[in-house]
Amino acid sequence: MTAALALLIYAAALLTAGPRLLKRLDWVDRAPRLGLAMWQAATASALISLALGGLVLVVPAIRDAGGLTHVLDACVTAMRDHYSGVSQPVGAVAGLLSSAGLVLWAGGHVIASLARAWWSKRAHLGALALVARPLPEKGIVVVEHAAPVAYCIPGRRSRIVLTTGTLDRLDGAQLSAVLEHEKAHLRGRHDIVRNVAVALARAFPRIRLFRDARLEIARLIELIADDSAVRRHDRAVVAAALVSVAAGPVPAAALGAGSTALLTRVRRLLNPARPLSRAARGINAMGIALLLALPLGLAANPAIVAIFERHCPVG
Repeated sequence: MTAALALLIYAAALLTAGPRLLKRLDWVDRAPRLGLAMWQAATASALISLALGGLVLVVPAIRDAGGLTHVLDACVTAMRDHYSGVSQPVGAVAGLLSSAGLVLWAGGHVIASLARAWWSKRAHLGALALVARPLPEKGIVVVEHAAPVAYCIPGRRSRIVLTTGTLDRLDGAQLSAVLEHEKAHLRGRHDIVRNVAVALARAFPRIRLFRDARLEIARLIELIADDSAVRRHDRAVVAAALVSVAAGPVPAAALGAGSTALLTRVRRLLNPARPLSRAARGINAMGIALLLALPLGLAANPAIVAIFERHCPVG
């Protein structure tokens, strides 16, 4: 079995079985940062595997070292043999084109998504400059509107936006909890995390892994922000604050406190599960590392075998 075939089989297995396996993980809500990393690692691992699957087809087309010593020529020849299995140069051209196409397609969607978000944020900030009034705390503005709404606009000119309805509806502790929730989004740059997931789901709309990752990542970043608010405020206060601002509309470029999976989040706040143990965190962190390392290991395995043969001077 060639390295390219192994990578493609691994990617296919991850793309088909990955969503079901990830959704069965019962610890994700107890450690949302780790869960977020797991979903990100799974999508990255699938893309890396597909890209490397094309690139390893190029290795057999590498020519001998020419001006280098015969020892190195033999090493290159051995490495080409271990990566062989597809006729050349057809395999090399097909592999290079497929890898480049995948990277350009996915990368183009990510760049376009980030660009759209940047323009949307810029336009919204321009509108806020005309209608909003600043609060004494830097970076927080208030808009005249009866509905209770709270959201943040991330970026270099980040803003937390509240409506007068929010100020009227929430008491001091609840308002502070909402602000801490939004500040967590700003600190974590959750807008970038969300936009990348949205871009990959748009790039590969028929692939369930990317569709599910978009939804789960949007939910998990809200859980992360909820946990940040809970570290400073009572759980009941945070839950009540989220419910109060849940009905208000949130701009597409913004992250709102009550905008995603509200019922599940309120239940989680009021009935907290036991935190994940240190050992369980370590095991799952190793799983994340394995997801990222496995494609690289599959791609490099023939080269490692060649290096340790007597043809290569380092073996």
